Amino acid sequence: MSQTYGKTRWKRFALVMVPGIAATAAVGVAMANNALAASFSVSGQSFKVTTQELHGKNFAQFGSIDAEANGTPHPVAVSAFDSATIKGLCQSVVTDPNIIPGLPWKLPKITLRLEAGYSDDVAKQVSAKNLLIDLDQLNADAEFTNINIGQDAATLKGTATENWKGALPGSTKPTGKVGFAQAAEKADLYNVQQTAWATSAGTFTLNGLKLNLHTDGGHECY
Repeated sequence: MSQTYGKTRWKRFALVMVPGIAATAAVGVAMANNALAASFSVSGQSFKVTTQELHGKNFAQFGSIDAEANGTPHPVAVSAFDSATIKGLCQSVVTDPNIIPGLPWKLPKITLRLEAGYSDDVAKQVSAKNLLIDLDQLNADAEFTNINIGQDAATLKGTATENWKGALPGSTKPTGKVGFAQAAEKADLYNVQQTAWATSAGTFTLNGLKLNLHTDGGHECY
């Protein structure tokens, strides 16, 4: 393949690596090839995440499938960073407790909101190693250094993806017709808004962590 090295800037980078129709068709293929994403069963709720800035090294991304404990599949784009620093992290999820069978009360929806790393001092920001994010929607301003688009996911390098396992025993990174991926030496994202189904990391340091429950509506990250 031909390569040109340098920086690629995408203003208002909007990404859905596995779009609706293609994802629906790919679910059966991916499951047949054990190409499920998170190595744990995800809940039936996605969550919202915003960051003011995310700076990651050895970035990679490829399509896959997350699955709930009952087998319900969710097409996702797996975003991987060997290391990352995050300024101004917000994560929120809304739960309706009234779906619990036999609940004797009528309760308001509950928003769980987590915030961390709101500092200009990098030492007080959020840091992560071997960060994996399974998302299905992302908006951001992005700059990639030495990016490859269309790489086979099975050939991705880096500590975050080298031992990647999906939810099913023996599953590995997808390849061939379900193995479309992109990779970059460095990724710098600003004004990030994303919807995710799972996040995992080897280490995840949340400086200035604040966690609150809200029952008066709103309070989502976006």
